[in-house]
Amino acid sequence: MDVQNIYYDGRIKIPYTWYVGETGSRFLIALRDNKEIWGNQCPQCKKVFVPPMKTCGECFVPTGEWLKLADTGTVESFTVVHYENGVAKRPLPVIYGLIKIDGASGSLLHFIGDVKPEKVKIGMRVKAVFAEKRGGTILDISHFAPVKG
Repeated sequence: MDVQNIYYDGRIKIPYTWYVGETGSRFLIALRDNKEIWGNQCPQCKKVFVPPMKTCGECFVPTGEWLKLADTGTVESFTVVHYENGVAKRPLPVIYGLIKIDGASGSLLHFIGDVKPEKVKIGMRVKAVFAEKRGGTILDISHFAPVKG
């Protein structure tokens, strides 16, 4: 007898809670309560992390000083998505960008908005636009918009 594998497509919904830790909580609370972007700095290599990290990934030492950073930055890279993907519940097209926050050493992946996709450029200056209702997530920054002027 020839046996064939039978497959059924299905989805399993598994509720869970994810703890972001003391470092992540401090970062998200500042976004939620004060509309502020904070990072922390490695005491050895002096890199400033946004989002903050408990331990420097390069030096493997605990990060130290917390720094209040600007809510502005520069687009380092971006992509435009023209199809529904179930992740970003936003009107199409959706623009994702790597934003180097002023004063930070790396980039933050986030949405770019208030601009047509063909107007987005690498090197463009942007500013955080905070959500009206904030709940302690990275989406408390609704998106980054071009700096006017």
